[in-house]
Amino acid sequence: MRFLFYTHSLVSDWNHGNAHFLRGVMRELLRRGHDAVALEPSDSWSRLNLIADQGVGAIAAFRKHFPELRTVVYGTDFDHEAAVADADVVVVHEWTDPQLVARLGRFRRDDSGFRLAFHDTHHRAVSAKADIAGLDLSHYDFVLAFGEALRERYLKAGWGKHVHVWHEAADTSLFHPLPQTEKRGDLVWIGNWGDDERSAEIMSFLVEPTRRLKLATTVRGVRYPVAALKALRDAGIVYGGWVANAAVPRAFAEHRATIHIPRRPYIEALPGIPTIRVFEALACGIPLISAPWNDAEGLFRPGKDFVVARNGKEMRRHLRQVLSDRAFAQELALSGLEAIEARHTCRHRVDELLEILARYRPGKPPDERAALKEAAI
Repeated sequence: MRFLFYTHSLVSDWNHGNAHFLRGVMRELLRRGHDAVALEPSDSWSRLNLIADQGVGAIAAFRKHFPELRTVVYGTDFDHEAAVADADVVVVHEWTDPQLVARLGRFRRDDSGFRLAFHDTHHRAVSAKADIAGLDLSHYDFVLAFGEALRERYLKAGWGKHVHVWHEAADTSLFHPLPQTEKRGDLVWIGNWGDDERSAEIMSFLVEPTRRLKLATTVRGVRYPVAALKALRDAGIVYGGWVANAAVPRAFAEHRATIHIPRRPYIEALPGIPTIRVFEALACGIPLISAPWNDAEGLFRPGKDFVVARNGKEMRRHLRQVLSDRAFAQELALSGLEAIEARHTCRHRVDELLEILARYRPGKPPDERAALKEAAI
């Protein structure tokens, strides 16, 4: 089949985690003999910021690391009708311009030759409900939501006729252990500042434990304000700025532990949805310690695949244990890696997507058995 993905950006992962998952899904589709192309707008905020921050060399680096991936940049005069006419499946990400979201829905209404899905991987359904409520999804075949709590939000609000859970996952062709890599530090955290959605948590679970334990810590990410950068420096933390996602496996391999600090909207309103960094870190075989997070869907085995710190004091205790007890650290890492390989790779997600697509036949409404099965979930 020919898959067409409307995305904010495939080329840039500057403050744009969905690019990680989409690259892995497209690569898996290509490995199976399907065709996959991404479309991204010429004014993509992430790509423009990446170029401003890193120069055009970052775009060339993407081409080098992902030579098989194809992306088309579109402007105001782009012929979307022609692009969609050749597709079997069109997946539209929620950062797509609302007018284009509606326009693609009208194409689907008038052309029964393809299946149209809306893909949501953000917390705007709870933090900016008016934005999602204003989208016209009436002609979309189904919605892909990256967690059960988000799926329930869509169903309760009546956004879309059929909503399926489609979690993010690790591209294990890229994210895997690098056992021969020399360790250069104790702790690494790869995460963006997050619009003050976790500023207090970063201080409690990263900055203070590093300062008190005198750890060799590195932080990679973007959009850190001056005050945050000063706090990192004062704690002896090395700040390295943006890092290309293709380089993250080596960054994990060079350190002995990492942490997960979820954004507040996911803790308070969308439990059960981890960031994609959880999948990627565990796939790399690095011990993971998480700030409080409710794994409401049972994706992992807390205490076995990773450990949870309820506060800064517990974070310090867990870090001491991971960094001083090699056997415990190895057991934790192997368990997390096992969980990824068993359930959470892009291979698994493509299996799930193809299974969902089989319920929706081009030219026909979703079959009644699929609708009944979904209603029973």
